[in-house]
Parts: sequence; C-alpha cells; structure tokens
Amino acid sequence: MRKYLMAVIQMDTRDNKDANLKAACDFIDEAASKGAKFVSFPEVFNVIDEGQEAPELVPEGRTISLMAEKARRHNLWIHCGSIAEVNPEGDRKFNTTAVLNPQGRMVAKYRKLHTFDITLPDGSVAEESARIKPGREMVTADTEMGCLGLSICYDIRFPELYRYLALHGAQILFAPANFRMATGKDHWEAILRARAIENTCYVVAAGQYGKKHGTSDSFGNSMIIDPWGTVVARASEGAGLAVGEIDLDYLDKVRSHLPSLKNRRADVYDTVRK
Repeated sequence: MRKYLMAVIQMDTRDNKDANLKAACDFIDEAASKGAKFVSFPEVFNVIDEGQEAPELVPEGRTISLMAEKARRHNLWIHCGSIAEVNPEGDRKFNTTAVLNPQGRMVAKYRKLHTFDITLPDGSVAEESARIKPGREMVTADTEMGCLGLSICYDIRFPELYRYLALHGAQILFAPANFRMATGKDHWEAILRARAIENTCYVVAAGQYGKKHGTSDSFGNSMIIDPWGTVVARASEGAGLAVGEIDLDYLDKVRSHLPSLKNRRADVYDTVRK
C-alpha cells in the first residue's frame, strides 16, 4: 500500500495493566473509526510501575496476544510501542517492540539497543542497564506498508542506528518513547525531525504523557514527521491520538530531489556499512 493513514497513540500509562490495556484497545477502535490502517503505541504502553512491572513473553504473552486480536478484528497493522519482555537467561528484562500484521502475526521484533546510564554531578549513578538488558540486533521489516525501521526512546540520540536502518531500506522509522519534560522540550522534536530529514524517511514517534510516580512529567508531543521534516500530525496534550498520511510516492519524490543516501562517500568513511 503506497498511501494510507497512520495513527500515533499518546498514552498516560499508569500501574494498572488492566486499565492501560483497556485504554489501548479503545484507542485502536477510535483509530480504526478514523480510517487508520496502521496504529503505533508509545514505549511501555501496557504498564509503568517504577521499573517493577512483570515482564511478558513476546509474542505469546497477554499484551501482544490482545493486540493481535485487535489487529485481526479491525484488519489493521499495529506497532506495539514497547513492553517489558521476559529474558530467559537472566533477571534483567528486555525492552521490546513488536509489529503485527492484520492477521495478528508478528512480522518484526526489536529489543532496545541503548540504555541510559549516567553519573550525576553529586556522584550518584542512574543505570537503566541495571534492570534492562540491551538488545544486539538492528531490525528492519519489508512489508506491504513500506519498509519499517525499529527503535525505542533513547535510541533516537544515536544517528548511526537510523542511517543503518535507512541503508537497509527503511522508509518509516518508529521511535516510541517515554521522554521526560526536561529534555523533551528542547530535544525531542529537533532530534526526530533531524532523523527524518537526514534519512529522508517518515518518523512515527508515539510518546507517553503525564506525571509518572512523582517524577518529572512525560513529555508527550507524539507526532508523525514526513521525509521533508514537516510534522504532519501531532497529538494535543493529554492521552489521545493523531492521524497522519504516509505517502511512499511522496517519499520517493523527496529522495529523488535530495539523494543524500546515494551521495554518501562510503569509500571515504565506512562507520556505517550496508
């Protein structure tokens, strides 16, 4: 399909998985009623519980199974944001996304590569890697809706990942997130638009919204950006959705006018290989 509507879902996920999944299902129903053929959720969309959420199997667990049922019911694609996935080899869970086709079958699975580890000025250490095991694979999926490139949240700060995805055919880059207000207000849109422009790709970025467990607010501002860098859909404040058009013929036109991927000097620099 060369042209279709994408719905980006902005959720205010809390520590009640039942309530969160009901909200997610309601958003899918709403997106389908608006004509969307593809729905994208934010990071940790099924539950946020101060890092203690019980991981699930992917795709066999409760959350992805429910999303597969909704995909079949509405005959649409679902990008399942991310959830905590069982790690059979240890106690650190994976942060994992899955893409489901209209038959409810998983066509792609990606585990977040980059974890946020920092030593603060007072000497205290915050290590996401202490509870999240990083993935080891970059993932694209060639589908009838276009070639999809997968990432999660903090990954957006590493442009080499997205260049790799683009060089491997990606046309639509997914970046589900739970971005904080402090960095989101200055960096979120700027980085996402840069990833779209430099790779001449659509970027679909669903975000969490609202205060989580007394910490800083999640930034929200979920959006869809076209290959020219124009924001074609943006969610308003609060939980909700925005719908924007994906037009792969337009993407081809932008790439023909700005052939930066073809004009790379791989003979001089080879930090990103095909």
